[in-house]
Amino acid sequence: MFRFENPEYLNLLWLIPFIILLFIWLNNRKQKMLKDFADENLHRFIIPDHSNAKIKIKSVLLLIVLTLLILAAANPQVGTKLQEVRQTGIDVFICLDVSLSMSAEDIKPNRLEKAKFQISNLIQKLRGDRIGLVIFAGQAYIQFPLTTDYSAANLFLNAVDFNSVPQQGTAIASAINMAVEGFDTASTQKAVIIITDGEDHEGDIESAIENAVEKGIKIYTIGLGSPDGVPIPLYDERGNLRGFKTDNSGKTVLTKLNEQILKEIAGKGNGVYYRGNNYEDYLDKIYTDLAQLEKAEYGTKKVTDYESRYYYLLIPALILLLIEFFISERKSPFISRLNRKLGLEE
Repeated sequence: MFRFENPEYLNLLWLIPFIILLFIWLNNRKQKMLKDFADENLHRFIIPDHSNAKIKIKSVLLLIVLTLLILAAANPQVGTKLQEVRQTGIDVFICLDVSLSMSAEDIKPNRLEKAKFQISNLIQKLRGDRIGLVIFAGQAYIQFPLTTDYSAANLFLNAVDFNSVPQQGTAIASAINMAVEGFDTASTQKAVIIITDGEDHEGDIESAIENAVEKGIKIYTIGLGSPDGVPIPLYDERGNLRGFKTDNSGKTVLTKLNEQILKEIAGKGNGVYYRGNNYEDYLDKIYTDLAQLEKAEYGTKKVTDYESRYYYLLIPALILLLIEFFISERKSPFISRLNRKLGLEE
């Protein structure tokens, strides 16, 4: 198998046609200046040793050198053998509340965006551990299952918004059950991390926690929001604030952080509760603690062992650059004598 380790450098090859045009323009400009300076028949007397052919050769060599250096920087690699690698790590399911109350702005820019930002940061730090995401409001859905494809995980995370789950509510129990069902039978350390404001929670949370604990799954909770309550902003399609959510009587609805239920979930789930804020990343702290646990094997995968071959391009480039350096712009005396004998002009 063949690949470039740094394919982004190949974009520099688009510069080559422009450099060729630049060389042609400079050569034409130089010829025009010579013609303006003196008649073309006088050039052999004014600059008798000047060689246009050598200048063209030097230009071509420089273009080849530049091309080879760009290809070398991209680092061509050849797959030499296929290896089977054991995959070890821990499994983490994050349950993210996407109900409308998560749009409150007591956590900047709002509760949901803050949570997504911290999840994205966590994904970027993962090395071999599997992560999955359950989103919930009135119902729970798996946004993406346990995976080590962190790029895909980020893409699915970015797609999460308040419309991802149309039914409003806070179905924490359903989210826990769905996360528990999403774990496979691998003997890894498993944890569920719930990020929510805990308001208007629904379902039989007690049995959901018991089911998780029986399977050796720890449950951590992160509460986002203010216990005092803040209004829920409503924006139009252009992002302009058009007011705040009201109840049937026209009073402004306040969303409050329910710390009590989140503390109970974490306590019974053998985890820890953290109250989120604008400054600390408790999701990262939880994962750091989990990462200290012994990692277990959850599978194997075949990977290709690649070896770099950039020097196949770098060495010829250096040789050609050296040759170009020693080529002068003066006519070769031998070629000049040969041309005179044959009655030719260089």
